[in-house]
Parts: sequence; structure tokens; C-alpha cells
Amino acid sequence: MSILKWLFEANVHFGSKSIAIREIIGGVLGLTSAVLGMRRKVSAWPIGIIGDGLLFTVFLGAVFSYGDNTQHANFYGQASRNLLLIIVSVYGWFRWAKHKKLGTNAQTVVPRWTTTKEKIYLVPAIILFFILSSQIFKALGESGQWLFVDTWIFTGTALATYGMSRGYVEFWLVWVAVDAVGVPFAFKNGYYPTGSLYAIYLPFVIWGFISWLRISKVEKEVIAA
Repeated sequence: MSILKWLFEANVHFGSKSIAIREIIGGVLGLTSAVLGMRRKVSAWPIGIIGDGLLFTVFLGAVFSYGDNTQHANFYGQASRNLLLIIVSVYGWFRWAKHKKLGTNAQTVVPRWTTTKEKIYLVPAIILFFILSSQIFKALGESGQWLFVDTWIFTGTALATYGMSRGYVEFWLVWVAVDAVGVPFAFKNGYYPTGSLYAIYLPFVIWGFISWLRISKVEKEVIAA
């Protein structure tokens, strides 16, 4: 059996529940990426891209559920979230790597709060993005109580990833809001590794926020001096 075939067919069973191995691997890679991102390591981006690629196949269960017929649900918000993460991560990877080349001691990004000017175009853009995403998911056939949650996870993740690439301190707070709805969503729909990842991710998010907040204050004092 090839590694690729095993990856798409292997599952871990807990009673009547079945968990895809690639969901577990994708979750571990996602957490690793978050820790490296907090430490402002460029390697956070490629590791995250691989993890998101695996999770993309998990949330399009009707397309990629080769190993278990019970994994048949399609959650377009979650799948689109991972696809968008890959795209934005490529941008973040390029941006951080380019900045790193400025010097051996150069930081990949300097944490800071968004300016008033940035908020003026970011806030309406986020609202429009959320509304359009919701309508697209509806058109694809998604409905019910999880549509709003699925759309927010997609929108919040896109915003947080973009914020990370730009060095916005607020992006950590957006991740908190994503985790708040992501945990019940994942566990309710049987995605236990993903739910566990969201739960484990929360203290790292808080740690990352405090870390970047301290750095932003130091940088602000240096500029003022």
C-alpha cells in the first residue's frame, strides 16, 4: 500500500466514531505552525500549508472519504477556510521570507496595532466578505444552524491569517473568536481532532497575543525615543 493510499484510507475508530488519520496529522501540523508563528519563524507558513491541505480533504468528505463511508459530509466553509489559508499563507510566507533577507538579525515581522486608516477599509471589507461567503455557501447547498458558524470560521480565519502576515496584534484576538465557535462546531459534527486542536490552540493564542503585545510596546518606545 502506498503512503498516499494509506493516508486517505486510514482511520482511527472510537466505538461508533471514525476519525481520519489525515485529520489528526493536519491538526498537529496546524498547532506546530501556530507555535512557530508566535515565535515569528518563517517555517510556520510551509508547515501550515501542508496541514491545511490535509484538512481541506477532510471537510470535503463526500469527495475524499475513500476509507470510510461515514465521512460523507461537505462543510464548504471549513473546506474553503483551509483553501484560503493555503493561498494567504503563500503570501505570508513570501512576505516574511522577503523581510528576513534584509539582514541576518532582521525580524520577519514587527508586531503593531492596526491604524485608524487601516480599520476604515478593513471593517467594511470584513462585513462584505462575510455576507458574500454566506451566500456562496448557501448556493452550494449548505444550510441550517451551522451556516452562520461555518461562515464566521471561514471569515475569521481569513482575517486572522492576513493579520498575521501583516504583523497586526489584533489577529490573535480574532483567533480567540474563531476558537469560541470552532470547538462546539467541530465536536458536534464529529471532527474530534479539529475540535481538540481549537481547544488546545486557545492558550497558545492568548500566549501569542501577550507576547506580541509586549513586543509592540517595546517597538513603540524605541520609535518614540
